[in-house]
Amino acid sequence: QVQVAESGGGLVQDGGSLRLSCTASGAIFSINVMGWYREAPGKQRELVATINTQGKIVYADFVKGRFTISRDPDKNTHYLQMNNLKVEDAAVYFCHARSSFRHYWGQGTQVTVSS
Repeated sequence: QVQVAESGGGLVQDGGSLRLSCTASGAIFSINVMGWYREAPGKQRELVATINTQGKIVYADFVKGRFTISRDPDKNTHYLQMNNLKVEDAAVYFCHARSSFRHYWGQGTQVTVSS
């Protein structure tokens, strides 16, 4: 089993920045990919960014050039640095981890962007 817990959401003005953190615990050796998804009211959950154990990164088109995903293997933590946030980025952001057999989700952290 793997547990993931995220932190770092909050309220920020349009154009501002936030950094989200996600720490994994448990059977972390089984994790292949970690990343972030988001879910806005009335919309489906969507991929934001992922990073695998080799450091390969995938970004959604809507965050390229604004968000940066990174990881600290020593802390079992990965991060999402979000710059130039827009009102449309407001959502609940979920930490995600994937092994060969299972998906694991955090509880989510709210990101609110005011105009």
